[in-house]
Amino acid sequence: MLTSPAAIFWIFLRLGCTSFGGPIAHLGYLRTELVGRRKWLDDEAFADLVAICQFTPGPASSKIGIALGASRAGVPGAVAAWLGFTLPSALIMIAFGYGLDLLSPGSIDNGWLHGLKIAAVAVVTQAVWSMGRQLCPDRTRASFAILAALLVLTWESALSQIAAIILGAIAGWRLLPGATLPSSGHLDFRISRSLGWACWALFFALLAALPVFAQLIDSHGVALFDSFYRAGSLVFGGGHVVLPMLRAEVVPKGWLTDDAFLAGYGVAQAVPGPLFTFAAYLGTVAKGDPSGWAGGILTLVAIFLPAFFLALGPLPFWNAWRQRPVIRSVLSGVNAAVVGILLAALYDPIFTTAVKNPADFGLALAAFGLLIFWKAPPLWVVLFAALGGEAVAFILH
Repeated sequence: MLTSPAAIFWIFLRLGCTSFGGPIAHLGYLRTELVGRRKWLDDEAFADLVAICQFTPGPASSKIGIALGASRAGVPGAVAAWLGFTLPSALIMIAFGYGLDLLSPGSIDNGWLHGLKIAAVAVVTQAVWSMGRQLCPDRTRASFAILAALLVLTWESALSQIAAIILGAIAGWRLLPGATLPSSGHLDFRISRSLGWACWALFFALLAALPVFAQLIDSHGVALFDSFYRAGSLVFGGGHVVLPMLRAEVVPKGWLTDDAFLAGYGVAQAVPGPLFTFAAYLGTVAKGDPSGWAGGILTLVAIFLPAFFLALGPLPFWNAWRQRPVIRSVLSGVNAAVVGILLAALYDPIFTTAVKNPADFGLALAAFGLLIFWKAPPLWVVLFAALGGEAVAFILH
């Protein structure tokens, strides 16, 4: 079924305005809206898409949005999905770069913002609950998920998620039969094979060529684009992992101070949507020409461009790959590992940073009940949690 790019933009704009809680929480919001509510795809297809997007560098939630936009309207749909999901937080970060201190670092623990963190607890719990029942229906895959969660929780490294996925793939290949796919799992991404190969070629060509251009051409714009494209190309593990890499790119070069970096870092934790939009703030405040809104747009495009290539490149081959029995076995193991990664993230950092007392736990439980039993839209649950967080802060203080 086709969906217009304008309709896709509005769907993802709403997600971009309400998806708090970081990269893992975004998977829960996307699943609730596009699998549960809109029925764009089933749980099996969504999980396979998550597995592929987790396996390549860059922001997994943004890549999933790009792929699903492509499934409804081709490349224009992919652009519309990315733009809608990214625009709210990008505008906030650019505005903050101009000194419009709407969300200062000191406000991170305000009641309503704390409530948004609690909303993320409910959303991720719902995702783990639903995906776990679908993807870990037997004790073998449930064991894969538990072992993956233990690995991620005990090995505090961005590589732990990649290791869990690789081990899940190996275990699935050796221990799980290749299941038959339901017909509903097939998605037409409207991306040709030639375009898919072109995306792969452009990804590697820019990764190799931009550092050379940055050395040969004395241009602040080229240097900015090179730094942020490289950061978006080489980071596994989502937005939290890209932040230290960006600091290493911009602070030692004198583009901005540590204080300015940390101020933007604080705001980036508080806004909805992908954490990679922190790049828009850095481009806005970086010393040199371009800066301001032009620099913000340049760095935003640079850091997300690899995600486009890595999201669109595999799509023409996706349905054929996942039909093969050996690939089904591998993906079954990977999907179980992804449930484990979600489970680990539900505990740390989502639960540990949001639930500080019995009142917080009660609010998270109420939000979870609204999602699971009352089938409330995520937007209303987010608003409920924000108001509840403010009420809890008022009562406790």
